[in-house]
Amino acid sequence: MSRRYDCSEPMERTRGIAEAVSAVRRGELIVLPTDTVYGIGADAFTPAAVTALLEAKGHGRDMPAPVLVGSVRAAQALVEDFGTYGQDLVDEFWPGALTLVCRANSTLAWDLGDAKGTVAIRMPLHQLTLELLKETGPMAVSSANRAGAPPARAADDAEAQLGDAVEVYLDDGPSGDGAPSSIVDLTGAVPRLLRAGAISEARLREVCGVLLSDEDEPTADADEPGKTDEPAKADEPADAEEPAKADESVKAEEAADAEEPAKADEPADADEPAKPDEPAKPDEPAKPDEPAKAEASVKAGETVEKEAAKAERSGDADGSA
Repeated sequence: MSRRYDCSEPMERTRGIAEAVSAVRRGELIVLPTDTVYGIGADAFTPAAVTALLEAKGHGRDMPAPVLVGSVRAAQALVEDFGTYGQDLVDEFWPGALTLVCRANSTLAWDLGDAKGTVAIRMPLHQLTLELLKETGPMAVSSANRAGAPPARAADDAEAQLGDAVEVYLDDGPSGDGAPSSIVDLTGAVPRLLRAGAISEARLREVCGVLLSDEDEPTADADEPGKTDEPAKADEPADAEEPAKADESVKAEEAADAEEPAKADEPADADEPAKPDEPAKPDEPAKPDEPAKAEASVKAGETVEKEAAKAERSGDADGSA
């Protein structure tokens, strides 16, 4: 059964803070006011409590919970380093509506979800919440609403959405109509604005000097102009070369056909009329050397036969035992 405390009454406020601290230490969920919207919180170092928080909101592990701290010193213990840019932002806007995404301290034993070694951290500008955080230590806190629903700006709104999933509700009146916190990513070499919120981009840029935003993100087409300018080889279709080859083949065939008739019209004996009248060269001797060649061939054959006979006799001698 959920308990609700009206923190506008001093006695209720004191009791409510004490009950909320006890609930957090037991691994239960609470709803608390902040300087932006109402949040649902749990002990950041109790994995089961963080899991219950994500389930109450309808979130998966792919949406890790941010962390609220009660002091800058507590925040410094949770991150590797704010760096020059981060420290300037902290000095100027904390406590306040600025969430910083940093590399988490790798020695911490916590599980906020699939945060990939990072943590989104903030120190809120709300006196009641700061008092609570100094008692509980860092808390995993997300907006007190179901996934897809508007953020809760009053305890009534939060209770209507979360019901008995929350043990203690701290009611400190309406949170106002202010924007949610601005979110700046400090995990890169240059700060990047992830969400424009209560603190304007211009104001953030004044403090850290340089700030990237969505407008500064190069598109895939811009990174690869060659691909965008090349119309998928529109000038070189797969069949573009084939017609050219076909035309050359046709021309070659036409040329061949053109030459053939010329040869057909040219009779074998037409250009040589003198050949029929030409005598069979009676003055040319009938190759007297031919008999000599024949005789030489006969003699060569006899010599080969004699040499073969000698070789046969010699082979018989070498092969004997």
